[in-house]
Amino acid sequence: MKIGVVSLGCPKNLVDSEVMMGYLRERGHELTSDPGEADVIVVNTCSFIHPAQQESVDTILEMAEYKRTGRLKRLVVAGCLVERFGGEIQRELPEVDAIIGVNEIERIVEACEGRSWDGRPAQPYLYSEASPRVLATPSHYAYVKIAEGCDHTCSFCIIPKIRGPFRSRTPESIQREVAALFARGIQEINLVGQDTTSYGEDLGLRDGLAYLLERLARLPGAEGRWIRFLYAYPNRITQRLLEVIAEYDPLVKYIDLPLQHASRRVLKRMRRGGSAEGYLRLIERIRKTIPGVAIRTTMIVGFPGETQQDFHELCQFVEAAEFDWLGVFGYCDEETAASYRLDGKVDGRTIYHRKRRLMAIQRKITRRRLRALRGKEFVALLEALETPDGSVWRARLPIQAPEIDGVCYVTDPEARTLRAGERVCVRIVNSGDYDVVGEVVAVERSVDGPGVSPGSRLTVVQTCG
Repeated sequence: MKIGVVSLGCPKNLVDSEVMMGYLRERGHELTSDPGEADVIVVNTCSFIHPAQQESVDTILEMAEYKRTGRLKRLVVAGCLVERFGGEIQRELPEVDAIIGVNEIERIVEACEGRSWDGRPAQPYLYSEASPRVLATPSHYAYVKIAEGCDHTCSFCIIPKIRGPFRSRTPESIQREVAALFARGIQEINLVGQDTTSYGEDLGLRDGLAYLLERLARLPGAEGRWIRFLYAYPNRITQRLLEVIAEYDPLVKYIDLPLQHASRRVLKRMRRGGSAEGYLRLIERIRKTIPGVAIRTTMIVGFPGETQQDFHELCQFVEAAEFDWLGVFGYCDEETAASYRLDGKVDGRTIYHRKRRLMAIQRKITRRRLRALRGKEFVALLEALETPDGSVWRARLPIQAPEIDGVCYVTDPEARTLRAGERVCVRIVNSGDYDVVGEVVAVERSVDGPGVSPGSRLTVVQTCG
C-alpha cells in the first residue's frame, strides 16, 4: 500500500512520525508525500494549545476529503490529540478509521492495515537507536529525541498528562544513533526532549546532559559537525554544562532557554519560580562562560493575572537581556491545565497588543545584534537554492536553529558549484530584522556530505576568522 504520514507540531512529534514511517517501510509499504496517491493517510497530531488542536482537526478533515477525491481507503489519527480526545474523535469524526496514542507508535502497522491488536494498555514509549526510522528533514540535519515525558508541573502545560513522566534514553543508545547519522552524512544533530536539561536524572547521572554532550562531541566524525540541544529549563543550567559547551567545537554555541515570563508574581502562578533578577544573572553567566553564544527564549503574554505592571516588567527584562532570538505566545486557556482555574483572565485584545508590543521591542534588539555581525566571518550550512538562477542560497549560521530562527542568504561572487548540506565560509555583508546576507569567501568540502562515501576525512579549504 501507499501510505502518507502528515506530521503536525514540534520536532518531537516529527521524530515520532519518522519512527512510524520506519515501521511502515520495514513492513514493505510505500511512503508517499502526495495524499492524492495514498491508500492510507496517518495524521500525527498536536494538542498542546487550542490553535494546535484546531490545526489538527482541520488537517484530519482535509485528509478525509481524499476518500472522496483520491484513492484513500483508510484514515489513521495518531499522537497527542488522541490522548486528550480519543473518544470524541471516534464519536464525532466517522471518517477516522483508527486511532493510536503516543505510547502506541509500534502499533502503527496494525492500525494502517486494519488489523486488531491485543487490548493490553500500552506501556510508556521510548524509541531507541534500533527503532526503524525514515528521516523527514533535509538530508543534512536531523532531530534526535533524548528523552520523553516531563516531571515539571507548569500550570499552563498539559504535556505531563499526555506524555507521562520524564524518562531518558541511555547515553549508549543516543551515541549509537548519532554515530549512525554521522555515517549517513548528517551535518547537524538537534537534540530534543520536553526538558533536555533534566536528561539522565532518572538514570542516576549527575549533570547528565553535560555528560551526554561530551560523549557526542568526542565521537569519531563529530569534528566539523554541529550538535545543539533545544528546550533547556532555566534552573537546570549548570556551570558544568556551560563549560562543556564552551570546550568542544562540535557543540554549537547556542542555548534555547524558554523562560516564559520575568515577573516573579506571574512565574509563581505559572509554577515555575524564578525572577528577572535571577534570570539576568544566569544570562550573564552563560555569556561569560561561552563567548559569542546565541540565546533564544520564549515568553507567554496574557497569562491569567498578568497586570500592566507585570507586562511592563517583562518588557524591561527583554530590553535588559538582549536575547538573540525571542518567540512570543499569547496565552490560551486549556480546560485540563491548572491555569484554566486561575482568576484574572486577560482579554484577547489585550493579549494581542501585548504580543505585538513585546515583539516590536525584540525586533529592534535582533536588528541591532545582527548589524553587529557585519564584516565578520562564519561557517554557514547551505539549505536550499533561493533563486532559480542559483545566485542565492538559503543557509543557516550556527546561531540559527532550523525552522525557528532567522536565516542567512548566501551569494557567491565567484559562482562556484555549491550543494545543499555543504558548509561554506561567509562574510556577513548585510542584515535586516531577522535575517543576514553573506558572501562566500571559501568552501569547506565536506566529503562526508550527501552523495559521498561515509568515513572520508573533511578537507577544509579555509577556516573562517
